[in-house]
Amino acid sequence: MLPAIFVAHSSPMLAIEPFKGADYRRWAQDLPHPRAIVVVSAHWEADRLAFGETGEHRELIYDFGGFPAELYRLQYPAPGAAAVPGLIEAVAEALGVDPATAVTKRGLDHGVWIPFRHMWPDADVPILQLSMPHGLTDRQLFELGRRLSSLRAHGILIAASGVITHNLRELATDGAGPPPGWAIEFDHWVRQTLSDHDEEALIDWRTRAPHASRNHPTPEHFRPLLIAAGAGQGENVSFPIEGFEWGSLSRRSVQFG
Repeated sequence: MLPAIFVAHSSPMLAIEPFKGADYRRWAQDLPHPRAIVVVSAHWEADRLAFGETGEHRELIYDFGGFPAELYRLQYPAPGAAAVPGLIEAVAEALGVDPATAVTKRGLDHGVWIPFRHMWPDADVPILQLSMPHGLTDRQLFELGRRLSSLRAHGILIAASGVITHNLRELATDGAGPPPGWAIEFDHWVRQTLSDHDEEALIDWRTRAPHASRNHPTPEHFRPLLIAAGAGQGENVSFPIEGFEWGSLSRRSVQFG
């Protein structure tokens, strides 16, 4: 059975940083090769549960600004979900949505294609991106992950993309200095909570975690973790990538199963 994973998608600069990218490549090489990937990203919040473009010709979304021009020329031509017979219908059934109305023309955002360029550099794994409905509670997102979990037995990797600590106003743009205590404490709390399988604490992270609002002035980069944790509920937890960059930005990535 395929695991469920939470990928720290880092800064867009990850796309052109081979040293940092090597951590992602090593991680993927240790995973079974997926038949397909179903992924949720912090960068696609919507008012409903929707599917991204499922066909062969899919645009990348360069949803960032002020970075080197070469980033905006990068491509990642991974197949769409339509390349896997029955995948769209299976996901729709698991989530209780109508596939005829759920599919949109939206391409892959940088929370997906940037880390995946390192993890599956041949772009040979079909990808179905799901929106993250902002109207769902944290508990409902955990439950959404649970509903997706059955797909793992059919060679489908459930992935979520975000960042464990995400306060862009307090980044160290020069990359110098140790991470601040408030970021370290929050990151360690997440590691311990996941290792203890304390699902209630994780779901209630906004009130139980130390410095929650400072680490996440807005919650969208943490909430994908709840989906991955729901998909891997009760299973072994490991942390294939750890550490900090840009001062307070956690690189912690999580594997369930």
